[in-house]
Amino acid sequence: MSVHDLIRDVARRPLSSLLSGLESGRWQAEDLLSACYGNADRHDDRGNQVYTARFEATARAEAEAADGLRKAGVPMAPLSGLPINLKALFDVAGQVTHAGSKGWMAPATSDAVIVQRLRRAGAVLTGHTNMTEFAYSGLGLNPHYGTPDNPLAPGRIPGGSSTGAAVAVALGLSVAGIGTDTGGSVRIPAALNGLVGFKPSQRRIPRDGTLPLSDSLDSIGPIARTVDCCDRLDAVLAGEERALTTALPLRGRRFAVPINHMMSDLSPLVALRFDASLRRLRDAGAVVEEVRVPVLDSLPELLAGGGFTAAESYYVHRQWLADHGDDYDPRVRSRIVRGADITAADYLNLLERRRVRAAEADRWLASYDGLLAPTVAVEPPTFAELADDDAYTRLNLLVLRNPTVANLLDLCAISLPNHEPGGLPTGLMLVGRNGHDHRLLALARSLEPLMGAAGSAAPGDR
Repeated sequence: MSVHDLIRDVARRPLSSLLSGLESGRWQAEDLLSACYGNADRHDDRGNQVYTARFEATARAEAEAADGLRKAGVPMAPLSGLPINLKALFDVAGQVTHAGSKGWMAPATSDAVIVQRLRRAGAVLTGHTNMTEFAYSGLGLNPHYGTPDNPLAPGRIPGGSSTGAAVAVALGLSVAGIGTDTGGSVRIPAALNGLVGFKPSQRRIPRDGTLPLSDSLDSIGPIARTVDCCDRLDAVLAGEERALTTALPLRGRRFAVPINHMMSDLSPLVALRFDASLRRLRDAGAVVEEVRVPVLDSLPELLAGGGFTAAESYYVHRQWLADHGDDYDPRVRSRIVRGADITAADYLNLLERRRVRAAEADRWLASYDGLLAPTVAVEPPTFAELADDDAYTRLNLLVLRNPTVANLLDLCAISLPNHEPGGLPTGLMLVGRNGHDHRLLALARSLEPLMGAAGSAAPGDR
């Protein structure tokens, strides 16, 4: 296959296929990297602000090294030669960890732990990708670097905060992306770009060298084309030497669908696609129960006044806000400064209430194989819908509502594309108990074929 053909093909292929092509010699790691950068160049004229920095010199050296080792017959690392992008809040030695801002401009002196692990696994790190400033929104808008258009739905938002991480994968500018998820920031852009996004149990993946938004809620996870892709990436990020998960039979599995909190204000399209997904699941022999989930009614108390995200982000930003507050996106700054009104007593009480609610959720979920809900309550809003600040605030809260459940209750969760080919992108979310990540991935492998080949067409060809 020529590099020209690979440029158009790379956006369609899962990691397993790309690795097989590398092992067979059908293409080289340098070809994959050239294809991804070629796609980035090809989409420049569309105004896509996806990469804020390309690591071209180091990426080409990494690709060349992978090709040399493979040619020499050296046993290869699990991600050897695969071009992977990084959200711009992970430290990469010599690069600026700007986190979508225009203010924090000092280069990092060392790699984040997950960057070290990706390098050891042979990944070719393509660059830092665009994001909502300081990761504080689920919509993906960034006034400093611009906002990429949605590859599957031009004129609509791509979602955030791991905006560029998802758009880069959807357009074939990389084969996978690594993001953070504080209230859905991996799963939202995955759902809105026809991809799979996985939020692991927080404790499994170290956050050293990652600029925090909320120390209590931040998790690190992959965005890629398939569950298998995310499984491979998750093992590396978690530092686990393990076999990949295998699909679990669905017959007799019990899944809960909450009738409270997560199912209100769904758009007609999202409700339609969710109902279709549940029918397919029932047809496969699973038991789907629509039930009230008591713990969900208590979640607003954990979000009052901005909750953990406002309190903990204000702790990180308080001095910088005092010195450089005018450099912030006003919509982000207004959310951070809410943390100034949260007292130490309020915060300690919040920690205790969360501990109680997380334990309650774990006990409740023990009776089920997982909880199912739409990842996002609406299809991607248009950019025009977000011009007004009140509409922006309302839609941001609605987009974040469902995925935030897993962060507040310290659970693991995955989003699978469930839209019809050619239709507006939507996602199905499966939520599992804390620490049951491998089981969740195994169940997601079984759910994935039932959702259809929603993301199979390369968006760059639409």
